Amino acid sequence: MDERAKQRYVAGMKWMYILLALVAGAGMPLQAGINMRLRQSLGGSTLAALVSFAVGTLCLLAYVLATRVPMPSAGSVSDVPWWGWTGGALGAFFVFSSIVLAAQLGAAATMAWLLAGQFLAALVLDHYGLVSFAVREVSWPRILGVGLLIVGALLVNKY
Repeated sequence: MDERAKQRYVAGMKWMYILLALVAGAGMPLQAGINMRLRQSLGGSTLAALVSFAVGTLCLLAYVLATRVPMPSAGSVSDVPWWGWTGGALGAFFVFSSIVLAAQLGAAATMAWLLAGQFLAALVLDHYGLVSFAVREVSWPRILGVGLLIVGALLVNKY
């Protein structure tokens, strides 16, 4: 494959990842609404989050078994840093919070504030290269972009 073909391939893959991000992002308010309904049926946000995670775990288990994903060695499991095991807890907190927030703020305001929080944290993670991210220094355009997201969250929340 020549250099131009490689560049077109990389650009095409980037757009595929952007599309995946848009589809996954569109699923977030849908998931919050579904989980909010689950909360109403089960009588609590904690139980709804537990059921949501249990169903997700079963889906991932079925996928791993169906695609025969190779299991890691004991050595590679022991090489995971302590904080590498906290992602599930953060995910549970996110799902629980989205259930509580969606009922109080509505879908648009909940997602706006969640995105604002995600972008604020992402700036710090990128700037310092924390938890396996490459260093991408904070710049004024990036700060302005996040600031505009916060202004957007304020507008969505107010109107």
